[in-house]
Amino acid sequence: MPRRKTLRKIVAPPKFQGYKPFGINGDSNGVVELLYEEYEAIKLADYDLLNHDEAAKLMGVSRPTFARIYESARRKVAKALTEAKEIITVYGNVELDGIWFLCTKCNAKFTKPSSVENTNCPVCKSSLTEMINQ
Repeated sequence: MPRRKTLRKIVAPPKFQGYKPFGINGDSNGVVELLYEEYEAIKLADYDLLNHDEAAKLMGVSRPTFARIYESARRKVAKALTEAKEIITVYGNVELDGIWFLCTKCNAKFTKPSSVENTNCPVCKSSLTEMINQ
């Protein structure tokens, strides 16, 4: 029996649900699913300019595991760009840093300070929210 995967730590979920290629007529050419941990790996390595050791420590995984996650993310993004496929984000095998909520009305993801009691969406003010932590 395979070992259970450890949860990868991420600071925040992506601020987007997906990307579509611009200028494609008709139906899309398919979908590429980018996991939250893959998004986090790209963000840490390419946007925050951390080396793989530092990024792996932040995500709570080994350096070789981080490298595999990062490589998978790069391949998926390259495939989506080359084949004009839509990119959507998928929850994956992650543990969110802090308590996060999802608005079921506008799909916004947000956290709230401990001093605030209500969990209404800060974007659309809806009370239709659910916790997305594990």
